[in-house]
Amino acid sequence: MKIIFAGTPVFAAKALEALQKAGFNIILALTQPDRPAGRGMKMQASPVKILAQQYSIPLLQPEALKSPDIQAQLATLEPDVMIVAAYGLLLPEAVLRIPRHGCINIHASLLPRWRGAAPIQRALLEGDAETGITIMQMDQGLDTGAILLKRAFTIEPHDTTGTLHDKLADLGGECIVEALLLLEQGRLIATPQHDAEACYAAKIRKADAEIDWTHDAAHINRMIRTYNPHPGASTCLHGNPVKLWQASIVNRAEKHSPGEIIAADPNGIMVACGHGALSINMLQKAGGKKLTAAQFLAGTPLQPGERFHKMELDHQNNQDSGQT
Repeated sequence: MKIIFAGTPVFAAKALEALQKAGFNIILALTQPDRPAGRGMKMQASPVKILAQQYSIPLLQPEALKSPDIQAQLATLEPDVMIVAAYGLLLPEAVLRIPRHGCINIHASLLPRWRGAAPIQRALLEGDAETGITIMQMDQGLDTGAILLKRAFTIEPHDTTGTLHDKLADLGGECIVEALLLLEQGRLIATPQHDAEACYAAKIRKADAEIDWTHDAAHINRMIRTYNPHPGASTCLHGNPVKLWQASIVNRAEKHSPGEIIAADPNGIMVACGHGALSINMLQKAGGKKLTAAQFLAGTPLQPGERFHKMELDHQNNQDSGQT
C-alpha cells in the first residue's frame, strides 16, 4: 500500500514514526515550509521534515495544495491513501479524491465532540472525563467525515495540555497503524458522525488565558492546566503580569474576596476564588524562570490581604491611582 503522509508538528511526527516502524510504504511526506522561530527567528524545519529526512522519505513543502502542478504531482504517485495529522493546510476536494482510499485524518478528540483547531485544550477546559483519538475519513467539512476507529482514555486530575498532547500523540500513532492494518484486510468500517452531538473547539487566543478570579476554583485550576505549556494562565500581582503553572484546589469555609491572598508559605500561595480557593504551587514573573512557591516567596514576600487581579482590572487600578 502506497502512502502519502501530510503533517507538521510533533503530534504528526509521532504518527509518521509509528507508520515507518510498522513497515508501511511512505512514498512522500508533505509538511509546511520552514518557518522562522525562536528568539533569533531563524528558519526551522518542522518535526515531520526532520523525521522524513532521517528516514530518507521524499519530501514536499508547498505553501498550499491548490496548484494544479502540485495536484498533478501527487496524482502521478498513484497513492492508495493519504494520512493527515495536524498538517495545517487545507486539502482541496481535488486532493481528497486523489488516493484510492481517500484521505484519513488523525484527530485528537472523540468526534463528533470537539471538531476544530484546539480539541485538547477545550476538552480539558470544559472538564471532560475522557478524551482520545478518532481516525476519520476526510471530507470537505471541518472534521465532519465518517469515523473509522476511535480509542478513549481518562483525563487525570493533574493532566495538562502538555501531558495530554504527549499521550494523544502516542495513541495517534498506535491508532493509525491499527486502522491501516484493518484497511488492508478490508475490515475498516466507516460510521457517519451524529452532527447533533457535535461541538467546536475554537482556536485558543492569548486573552483566553487571563484569569478572572470570580470564577470558581475548579474552573481556574482547569485554566492553569489547559494553558500549560502555552500560553500560560496569566494574572497580575503588584501591577506586574504573572503566569501560573501549577495549583491545587483547597476547601475553605471562610469568605474572602476573589483574588485575595489568604496565606502564603513555602507549601503554596493560597488565593480565594469566586467559590473555593487555590494553592498556587508554581508561578513565573515576566522574563523570569518558573519558580516553586517557596522560591517565589523568597524573592517576593507576600502577606494575607494582598491580591491577584485580572490583568485589565489591575491596569485600570494603576490608571485610577495615577500610576503609569
